[in-house]
Amino acid sequence: MRLLIVDDEPGVLHALQRALRLHYRDKLNITTSDDPLAALGLMRERTFDIVLSDLRMPDTDGIELLSLAAAVLPRSVRMLLTGTADFTTAQRAITDAGVFRYMCKPWSDAELFAHVDAAFAQALLQGAQPEPVLSAQELERRRLEALDPGITHVERGAHGEVLMPPLAGDTKS
Repeated sequence: MRLLIVDDEPGVLHALQRALRLHYRDKLNITTSDDPLAALGLMRERTFDIVLSDLRMPDTDGIELLSLAAAVLPRSVRMLLTGTADFTTAQRAITDAGVFRYMCKPWSDAELFAHVDAAFAQALLQGAQPEPVLSAQELERRRLEALDPGITHVERGAHGEVLMPPLAGDTKS
């Protein structure tokens, strides 16, 4: 299994990586990034079965990053790590990014391993396997769709014409 950990704090990255490498040994291939934009680039280059992201980071937040991860790696299991236990944030993470687990800092190793074990099982259920290599155009389409659902979908009529949805307040029949 391949795991990507994204957190802007090097100490957190090292602690997670150290604990997971000791516990899982050869069962887990771990990649880390302290830059969410660089992490997105990594997701476009290779497949990760599990993506674990911090919530609060410069340039973007973890929910936005995991939403983009869902578009680029739809079979990935997404997990969020945060220093705040806030129901509204957890609900937004689940709704917007399809987050599988929500972990709070500080964590215990037992908690961490339980969450990662559950993510392993979920990844297997979701059919974790290599993702096809996507064209730059398809990656951009998925990114745009993740940012604004429905933006890339065009409905066509029987003769190939583009069908436009009615405007708000339009009463024509």
